[in-house]
Amino acid sequence: MIKIGVISDTHLSTRWQLPEKLKQILAQADLILHAGDLVSLEVLEGLKKLGPEVKAVWGNMDPPEVRRALPEKQVIQFGGLRIGLAHGIGAPVNLIKTVQEQFKDDGLDCIVFGHSHSPCNEVRLGVLYFNPGSPTDKFFAPYNSFGILEIGQTINGRIIKL
Repeated sequence: MIKIGVISDTHLSTRWQLPEKLKQILAQADLILHAGDLVSLEVLEGLKKLGPEVKAVWGNMDPPEVRRALPEKQVIQFGGLRIGLAHGIGAPVNLIKTVQEQFKDDGLDCIVFGHSHSPCNEVRLGVLYFNPGSPTDKFFAPYNSFGILEIGQTINGRIIKL
């Protein structure tokens, strides 16, 4: 079983402040995905020190240096599946439609996104839409969270509350 650690919307300015429980779990993953709003490249560097490969995209709150270092979206082939990674834009109520449109021609098994800070783990027409929530900000959600994607014959998501 392949495990992918998924985070988004960390909104950490300069210090490596992720919860220890989260860092321990991410260090055991085969891959880490960050769906944007890192706010500082130090977050990306801290994730890389955990060991697994890291893929990330920029979000609407990321400054120019983060936007220059990361793509707006990407398609990742991992464990025999195709995963789209983007932050998302606009109103949270239309977020799934927005990311669907971003990846409409990519033939994906899963789309990982952030932006709303609210977890989502939903399958529509055979595609898993997965938002891990935010591990550090509860402004738009009742709790902090992150996610794990597990790949076997299929891809399944789990939201983990912190």
